[in-house]
Amino acid sequence: MAMAAPTGSAAPVAPALCGHLALLLLLAAPAVHGYSFPQQHTMQYWARRLEQEIDGVMRIFGGVQHLRGIYNENKNLFEVKENVPRKLVEKVAGDIESLLAKKVRALKRLANAAEKFQKAHHWQDNIREEDIEYYDSKADTEYDDPEGEEFEREKSSSNSLKLEFTDDPNFKTKVNYSYAAVQIPTDIYKGSTVILNELNWTQALEDVFIENRKEDPSLLWQVFGSATGVTRYYPATPWRAPNKIDLYDVRRRPWYIQGASSPKDMVIIVDVSGSVSGLTLKLMKTSVYEMLDTLSDDDYVNVASFNEKAKPVSCFKHLVQANIRNKKVFKEDVQGMVAKGTTDYKAGFEYAFDQLQNSNITRANCNKMIMMFTDGGEDRVQDVFEKYNWPNKTVRVFTFSVGQHNYDVTPLQWMACANKGYYFEIPSIGAIRINTQEYLDVLGRPMVLAGNRAKQVQWTNVYQDALGLGLVVTGTLPVFNLTEDSSDRKNQLILGVMGIDVALNDIKRLTPRYNLGANGYVFAIDLNGYVLLHPNLQPQIINFREPVTLDFLDAELEDENKEEIRRSMIDGNDGQRFIKTLIKSLDEQYIDEVFRTYTWAPIKSTNYSLGLVLPPYSTYYIQANLSDQILQVKYFEYLLPNSFESEGHVFIAPREYCKDLDLSDNNTEFLENFIALMEKVTPDSKQCDNFLLHNLILDTGITQQLVERVWKDQDLNTYSLLAVFAATDGGITRVFPNKAADDWEEEPEPFNASFYRRSLDNKGYIFKPPYRDAGYRGLDLENNTIGILVSTAVELSIGGKTLKPAVVGVKLDLEAWAEKFKVLASNRTDRDQLGARRCDPSTSCEMDCEANNKDLICVLIDDGGFLVLSNQEDHWYQVGKFFSEVDANLMSALYNNSFYARKESYDFQSVCAPEAQSNTGAAPRGVFVPTVADLLNLAWWTSATAWSLFQQFLYGLTYSSWFQTEEVAGDSMEARETSCIMKQTQYYFSTVNATYNAIIDCGNCSRLFHAQRLANTNLLFVVADKPLCSQCESIKLLQAEVRAPPRDPNQCELVDRPRYRKGPHICFDYNATEDTSDCGRGASFAPSLGVLLSLQLLLLYSSASQHPLPPAVCL
Repeated sequence: MAMAAPTGSAAPVAPALCGHLALLLLLAAPAVHGYSFPQQHTMQYWARRLEQEIDGVMRIFGGVQHLRGIYNENKNLFEVKENVPRKLVEKVAGDIESLLAKKVRALKRLANAAEKFQKAHHWQDNIREEDIEYYDSKADTEYDDPEGEEFEREKSSSNSLKLEFTDDPNFKTKVNYSYAAVQIPTDIYKGSTVILNELNWTQALEDVFIENRKEDPSLLWQVFGSATGVTRYYPATPWRAPNKIDLYDVRRRPWYIQGASSPKDMVIIVDVSGSVSGLTLKLMKTSVYEMLDTLSDDDYVNVASFNEKAKPVSCFKHLVQANIRNKKVFKEDVQGMVAKGTTDYKAGFEYAFDQLQNSNITRANCNKMIMMFTDGGEDRVQDVFEKYNWPNKTVRVFTFSVGQHNYDVTPLQWMACANKGYYFEIPSIGAIRINTQEYLDVLGRPMVLAGNRAKQVQWTNVYQDALGLGLVVTGTLPVFNLTEDSSDRKNQLILGVMGIDVALNDIKRLTPRYNLGANGYVFAIDLNGYVLLHPNLQPQIINFREPVTLDFLDAELEDENKEEIRRSMIDGNDGQRFIKTLIKSLDEQYIDEVFRTYTWAPIKSTNYSLGLVLPPYSTYYIQANLSDQILQVKYFEYLLPNSFESEGHVFIAPREYCKDLDLSDNNTEFLENFIALMEKVTPDSKQCDNFLLHNLILDTGITQQLVERVWKDQDLNTYSLLAVFAATDGGITRVFPNKAADDWEEEPEPFNASFYRRSLDNKGYIFKPPYRDAGYRGLDLENNTIGILVSTAVELSIGGKTLKPAVVGVKLDLEAWAEKFKVLASNRTDRDQLGARRCDPSTSCEMDCEANNKDLICVLIDDGGFLVLSNQEDHWYQVGKFFSEVDANLMSALYNNSFYARKESYDFQSVCAPEAQSNTGAAPRGVFVPTVADLLNLAWWTSATAWSLFQQFLYGLTYSSWFQTEEVAGDSMEARETSCIMKQTQYYFSTVNATYNAIIDCGNCSRLFHAQRLANTNLLFVVADKPLCSQCESIKLLQAEVRAPPRDPNQCELVDRPRYRKGPHICFDYNATEDTSDCGRGASFAPSLGVLLSLQLLLLYSSASQHPLPPAVCL
């Protein structure tokens, strides 16, 4: 416990009276050898000496005043331009609207053509595969084996076209613009009559694809996703297959789901009575998983199990948004369902209807449905439907008969048919995916019957493109079946969804970047509050099935102002607000309190809203105008490496200065490429960005003048400096002397350098030690010089316009400055010699940081809690570590005395190694292995279709958990990374700005300490007794990023405080002319015993040969 005796205006934590007395006695009492703990005025004197030394060095070498003068002398070479936020937002929103409008026109042309082609198509019952010619995108595809091997799948049938492909930088892959490609899911038989007819009529779409591209060469993927599972996309390119068995199905992609139906309120109820066990329970759990994957962020869901009573499977007591994190909770908790008791359908349905009638919560308020999974029963619960759903039938009921059994399914069919739903059978794993997604066809009926009113273009969340474009959004438009039957009744089937991709990079190109400064940026959000654009949108996992859903309040540090801004943007308003807020540093080690202006406006004809964030110092920016070509050449010569020895090394920001410039991560190579290109073109060339090039060359000349006027005339060694440097908005980082560039570890792009961005946001001198994690053990300091950056922004005022176009600084030699630190924090004057002072018990002296470094710890800690300097030599290799790793006891005292505040947040875009699975039993989780009784039972063999069993075989190869025990599954995934949530903790200076004398009260192990902020810096000066013993335990503060524990953040609590959102504006869930007579089916054909026996034996052989299973048969 730290007891404080503060000075200054800040209110401390009130200590006990005995604590004050103890502190006074300890301060007054002489210590060992006649030394006493330094008095407060003494330590304040040391602090002033430190402040003066730092300020003196920065004034001499930083060159802030000189650089201001240089800019003023060269005012004729540039203009000071103004960023007008409202005009910028209006322009960018208009540009994005125009970009997307072009895609919408192409989308509508495709959808109309598809409906016309299908209506004109004549169905052919006797169509054959050899009658259809198309490019099968999976022909000759090489599949990546999870074990690291590659193998080539069987060659496709000869009717697949053989195409040649050329590299295309826009698509980041090889394409053929003369053809479209076709992808058919592996678990769909491509030779079926339905698929062949689909391939036949969609062939005509190729001409429309090609015509669209002629009108808009910037178009990316044009895709038709059919309700049958066929995907036809343009231009043609070989399919990218991630695994041995490709289970991509367009109907499960986020863009298809969003375009195929209106939002949904869904309650899933699962029968867990005693008759449900073994394979049936496993099938139900997997069915729920797959059902959840058909839901998007516009949907709401809850999952409950029932026997005699119904209860939610998770902590969610009501419908919750079907976002990634909520669905993950459901999937984890569904695994814990246990079968017992008797079946009571009434309990399950009453629970579901009560959930759907709850109007006190946020929900979709469109399609309402109940999905019931059961192994069968006799009760029709008509009284429940009469009470809750009839006569209006606003809730659709879908029933699923799961498992292989001989129950009468008539009651289940009746429930679905009587409530505008559908009845499905799931006899085996292979039937799960198809039957948990076909309900979308039923939900699509009101959309089709609504005709043109339902043809609303929707823009999706951000997601990873399956063909390698990276992050994209997709414009979607449903395609309807316009055929009529003999009685002139409209068809009510959705044919599919048409989609056109827009890469996020193409949208980013429409946004300003470099004129906004290092800390200004543009962002955009959708109706869910998820970001479409944001500098912090950086997902680290690619090719996963889920959309990229990062909330604006998770992309930034949440506060009330940002909540209100987010709400206004979702509501489609425009506005502007000047706020004080907290931001993380780019390296995520620091928190800064800053001022920002937020300006926002809707992007018309879309669901998006655009925002602009500007710091006050970015209201104005420099635009160079180097019309004098002689001056251009003169300044350009300072970029040539032969000038570095005399003028210092120059790093140039790797920006896209010209179209033909080859980018490189190696800055030396990039500079060579830049110089080579500049020998061919001029800064005014049309293929170059004149703003970027002129500013770069101007800053080259200005920083060179700083070298000539300041740096060359000074001896860096006299002040123990390793380097001096200047970095600019124009993209120049000049480091002097040239040899110092060998150890320069900062980003060559100033806008991506933490020291640069923090210096702009903070006044005074910003110290930045090299970051060391807790496990760092240090290097040989004699052979490895450690440097500490000290930087400050250059503020200009030109014609009454204030801006910060550059940051200057020095790099301190750690070892030399540690010695200097000890002298400055000592009682020695320049005339004193070390050790000249003598103290005995009769003549008490105050300890200092030099003479008494064995008894006194003196440190400088920065505003993030990281060690910068110390009088302890054994601390030198720990410079850059979070101070709790150095002295946990002292850091806790500083935190408890309010010198530091703490901010915890979560990173939802991280990637982690997979966690080891628990191995609590020998029973396999995998495939159901029949008993002898099952094998002798003919009904067991004939209870499912041959294709369903073949699907089970395919899925078994793909989903290893059906074949493997926990242990095997864990081993096979050892090297794979998964998305995860990381918990971050940052410390920052609180508002306390006092001088503290305090005692860390721990009996005989008590310690005195003094802490004081150094003016005009981000440093805290701390003097403390060395710990006398190790018995004083304290909680070690943690700063390093850690993987968030399960259920952290607590989703169960978060759903009770849902963030504001809006769903799509139009809902299609009812049409009086809907025909509900088609409401269910059983098995599609009678299986052949021979085929079934062969396939099942193949399945069993495969599982047994790869991973022998124990005799026990269980799940």
